[in-house]
Amino acid sequence: MNMQYSLQDNKLKLAGVDEAGRGPLAGPVVAAAVILDPDVPIIGLADSKKLSASVRQRLADEIMLHAICWSIGRVDHEEIDRINILQASLLAMKVAIENLQEIPDLVLVDGNKCPTVSCKVDAIIGGDKKIPSISAASILAKVTRDKEMQEMDKLYPGYGFAKHKGYPTKDHLFALEELGICEIHRRSFSPVQRLID
Repeated sequence: MNMQYSLQDNKLKLAGVDEAGRGPLAGPVVAAAVILDPDVPIIGLADSKKLSASVRQRLADEIMLHAICWSIGRVDHEEIDRINILQASLLAMKVAIENLQEIPDLVLVDGNKCPTVSCKVDAIIGGDKKIPSISAASILAKVTRDKEMQEMDKLYPGYGFAKHKGYPTKDHLFALEELGICEIHRRSFSPVQRLID
């Protein structure tokens, strides 16, 4: 981490960024960018994967209500197949950052790769556990993507998208074998690609 800045500086307009949906075989990858208000701390922020769905939703509501600003970026399954999942994740992050209503002084991204943006950006491995604004972004990205996959479950019944959100669970792989691939499956991911071949 570049230590030329102090995260304790309340005047620093810090945006946290994270994504959800790199591993699934179906649906989009979704990123969120959040600038928290240091005067309105949100209690309970953590890595979204460690929280129950109900706690995530409650925190997401608080984040959307109390953050200085927040934004979502998404890249759909077709673009993921076209440019690969890493580039799609970075693109979703870039869109989320560029859609923020305020320009951040600094962007901190969870992981080890940074999107190319015009403001100062740094990557932090495990940032969703260490940096509240990244935790907030992690929660918003996951809640947003999970809702979309619940909607996809109605459009493409039988695959179990509402339950596994497109991840390669045993039930999902079984449904793929039984039903074949559907519109939102990522053709470039090997379990899907195998069925095409």
